[in-house]
Amino acid sequence: MVVLSSFSHTTSTLSRRSVIQTRCSRPSPSASLHPHHTAVCIPRRNTRSSITYSSDLVPVAALPFDLSPPPIDHDVYDDMAVSMAKGSEDWVIETLNNDEEALDVVETDTVVGTKRCFMLSYIVLLKFSGEDRIQFLHNQSTANFEALSEGGGCVTVFVTPTARTIDIAQAWIMKTAVTLVVSPSTSGSISEMLNKYIFFSDKVEIQDISDKTCLFALVGPKSNQVMMDLNLGDLIGKPYGSHKHYNVGGNPLTVAVGSVISEGGFSLLMSPAAAGLIWKTLLSCGITPMGSNALETYRILQGRPAPGSELTDEFNVLEAGLWNAISLNKGCYKGQETIARLITYDGIKQKLWGIQLSSPVEPGSPITVDGKKIGKLTSYTAGKGGNDHFGLGYIKKKAAAKGDTVIIGDDIFGIVVDVPYLAHQQPPVLNPKP
Repeated sequence: MVVLSSFSHTTSTLSRRSVIQTRCSRPSPSASLHPHHTAVCIPRRNTRSSITYSSDLVPVAALPFDLSPPPIDHDVYDDMAVSMAKGSEDWVIETLNNDEEALDVVETDTVVGTKRCFMLSYIVLLKFSGEDRIQFLHNQSTANFEALSEGGGCVTVFVTPTARTIDIAQAWIMKTAVTLVVSPSTSGSISEMLNKYIFFSDKVEIQDISDKTCLFALVGPKSNQVMMDLNLGDLIGKPYGSHKHYNVGGNPLTVAVGSVISEGGFSLLMSPAAAGLIWKTLLSCGITPMGSNALETYRILQGRPAPGSELTDEFNVLEAGLWNAISLNKGCYKGQETIARLITYDGIKQKLWGIQLSSPVEPGSPITVDGKKIGKLTSYTAGKGGNDHFGLGYIKKKAAAKGDTVIIGDDIFGIVVDVPYLAHQQPPVLNPKP
């Protein structure tokens, strides 16, 4: 199972022409991206949607990527819509009428061939430039930026001074800037918050470059094979956030290990001029678009916390279980005192879990055991087919654990389960003080 995601404010319609020296089929009507899109690609066994694909595969030798540092500042180009898509007013692609197929594909790990599937949604990219950018981000978020060097990257979390969660960010350390991927619902507040901490003598500048870039993300068990097919296999096995620069037809492309939906897989950041060729190349391998509705379902099933649901001022970063994004020894940063105190005195009182549900239930519903409230449901999805009810929720640590039965709302039964995203987090072995 592979998922390739594309995040952009701008992408181009794909023409029939291609600079690669191989036969590519004419792209389907859905072979264009609009600004505000996220695409995710997953190999699948067959195609049941109305979208058509080519069976032609692009040979590995057909895409010779030459290393060259790409700029990430470029002109905006024409907005393009995705046909066959039903979107919201802010151009988030909600569905491409193939949600069930895409969800079936993304959960399958016994896939034959190199078929792929795309998910479409919306993401924001922030560029931090200036001589003090590393130290600034080091002090304003949870990751140890000073331990990173050019070509590296990390996941970091923006928190309040009391360690309440704001958003998870994906960061890449480039030669003259740091690029961060954040959620659209938090990008404005994060920029506003951080700008308040930039003093007159600080050499830091923050720019929203979402309308000047396009980002694809590739995740899942078949990600490495996709990278090999695209002649990008030199990043396989490298640490999260590691990235290299290439060009495609003279246009810049940055490829990084990891994605916003998973710590596995890869992300591809490119200039808008390169997006069409890369999109067409992927389509020629067989791609099914997936809309944001299905992406939200996949997020919940994976257990990836989201702003406004699991990441709010009700919960701190340790309760959210985001251990891989937290440095415990880097010194002072926003929220550090609270985090240290919670660890030292075993102050983490609740934990984020997955919950298998017997019926639909509204997020925000209380979670109880024997009539006593022990937590809160934060996200819900009907799952594949509308009958695989599943949710995420915070539960008091001593009240329930994996495998326990809980009640959500008035009478909905739930079973507490692990979820992949949080199961991959690695909390330290703690020796709290008495």
